[in-house]
Amino acid sequence: MRKQYTPEMKAHIVLEILKEEKSISELASEYDMHPNQLSRWKREALDNFHQLFTDGSKDTKKMKTEYETKINELYSEVGRLTTQVNWLKKKSGIKVE
Repeated sequence: MRKQYTPEMKAHIVLEILKEEKSISELASEYDMHPNQLSRWKREALDNFHQLFTDGSKDTKKMKTEYETKINELYSEVGRLTTQVNWLKKKSGIKVE
């Protein structure tokens, strides 16, 4: 079974890598990991570092609005389909409970 690390643990390890007090090999043996994994985490952190200072609240608000719109559309469709099924049951003579 594979080990799974929390995002907090990954961040802690990457910070240790960036401090450069220990080599990646030393950290890999300390955390019982392959050095390539640590190098990938470091590369990913550096590649996405610019996103740390972006305003994510705009994206969150947009996603929330889209989600609420989609939920309202789905509720409307459920209501419309329920009405159609009940109408079809009534016209076909099937008991509606």
